[in-house]
Amino acid sequence: MDFGWTLRRQARHSVRVLFLLALLSGWLTGAPSWAGAVQTVRVHGDRIVVTFDAPVRDASAFLLAAPQRIALDIQGAAPGAKALAGGAVAAIRQGAQGGDGARIVFDLARPAIVTEGAFGPDGRSLTLQLRTVDDASFARAAAERRLSFLPPLTFLQPAKRHGYSVSMAIPARLPATALPHVYGDASRPLVVIDAGHGGHDPGAVSPSGDLREKDLTLKTALAIRDALLASGRVRVALTREDDRFLVLQERYGIARRLKADLFISIHCDSAGNEDASGATIYTLSEVASDKEAARLAARENKADVISGVDLGTQNADISSILIDLTQRETMNMSASFARLLGREAQPLIPIKANYHRMASLMVLKAPDMPSVLFETGYISNANDAQFLASEDGRKKVAESVRKAVEIHFATRLAAR
Repeated sequence: MDFGWTLRRQARHSVRVLFLLALLSGWLTGAPSWAGAVQTVRVHGDRIVVTFDAPVRDASAFLLAAPQRIALDIQGAAPGAKALAGGAVAAIRQGAQGGDGARIVFDLARPAIVTEGAFGPDGRSLTLQLRTVDDASFARAAAERRLSFLPPLTFLQPAKRHGYSVSMAIPARLPATALPHVYGDASRPLVVIDAGHGGHDPGAVSPSGDLREKDLTLKTALAIRDALLASGRVRVALTREDDRFLVLQERYGIARRLKADLFISIHCDSAGNEDASGATIYTLSEVASDKEAARLAARENKADVISGVDLGTQNADISSILIDLTQRETMNMSASFARLLGREAQPLIPIKANYHRMASLMVLKAPDMPSVLFETGYISNANDAQFLASEDGRKKVAESVRKAVEIHFATRLAAR
């Protein structure tokens, strides 16, 4: 897939959309029209700063060789007179470009390229960052497409002569999802099994179209529940026991409200390559953990309870330390269980050699509850799909989870 081509198309589409929105906003609100003029052009060391007397539509820069120059096209502006060269810029020339634009040409004293550019908050200034390069690098950069810059839309405010306001009612906060039934002896640790997808979200579909991920995950979750309850070692709850839709936050939110000791989200993988096969187990990545810790530490309402500690009673530094320590321990326990599950699954089900992977998955972001996402196989692979659709296959998946869960909690008990 040509990702470069896709990104360029999306960028052009974004420019068109933002431009149309700006025009419509100006027409409806009385915001300034695109009729700016270049006021000053100055070179400050490795920066070029262009100012306008009114917001302009957009700008783009590109390189020209033989001789080496930087050209800056500005739409919605007339050329001005004040220009001050310096640094890598030997001279500055301006001229009209099209019906309502200006072109500024910077003759270079030495090869330099534009690395980035940005408009000021009011849309009346544009700063270009320069970097000196060698002749070969300049030639390569000149062969690439131009850089485009869009002004912010913050200056498109309703004119004061229009004294109108828009208001809308804020919908009432939805009640929390009802907690599911918990099976088993109340003295046992709690495992919450999450059947992925459901309701209007079918998940992945097999090539034949007769198998849907949401159905397979529910049947597998029920098989895991039965296997765990038969062992008598743990309590079990399911985030869903029927065909219903739950948002991702609700899934691990249910487990946290139940104070679960372990969370397992069941899914089926899918790939464009029909030969892709085998189960994988995901845990939260280090980067995702850091971001989640920062988000949680920055919440205005810190009444979150992390491992039994109410953050609302702690200062910001202590909260951050507690969150970080808790998440590190949780991530280690999650990774340990993932390796354990993979080891126990290998004799029973098709599983990849590199089965333990890390990703920024929302359903794994509970900071104080060991969590894994178990991709039980590829629904896009005929053999994997047939295995997961069979009762025998689901029993083997459930047996893998049962063995791993028993060892996990036995190890923790021994450690205590």
